[in-house]
Amino acid sequence: MFILDSNRYARDPHGAQASIDNAVSSLGGESLVSRLWSEQKLAYPINGHRKGTYWLTYFRLDGTKLSEFERAIQLNENVMRSLTLKIDPRLVDHLIAHAKGEIPAEASEETAEGNAETNTEVAAK
Repeated sequence: MFILDSNRYARDPHGAQASIDNAVSSLGGESLVSRLWSEQKLAYPINGHRKGTYWLTYFRLDGTKLSEFERAIQLNENVMRSLTLKIDPRLVDHLIAHAKGEIPAEASEETAEGNAETNTEVAAK
């Protein structure tokens, strides 16, 4: 998760995304999905900015290169703050599908089963 400078993002939205993706790929990583989360008022001013653009990125990167990645992000003028978390491998596919706006196959099957049961109950009444 990155908080980007809203002014810079507004001037060049693709440049902000590309700078993050380039930081990942330059260290041999793979960017899985990257999207705008929201733009909102910050809880407290950061470098004189009261608004920030929240950007969500899922990527794969060797753990030994993480400190280099964080250093590159700190030097990036577009990024005001960042948070890097390790995701449990069991959740990766679901989170990526959600970030892309897709419904995972398991969830769509459960929804279909739930709708079938509801329709059967309505028809029985």
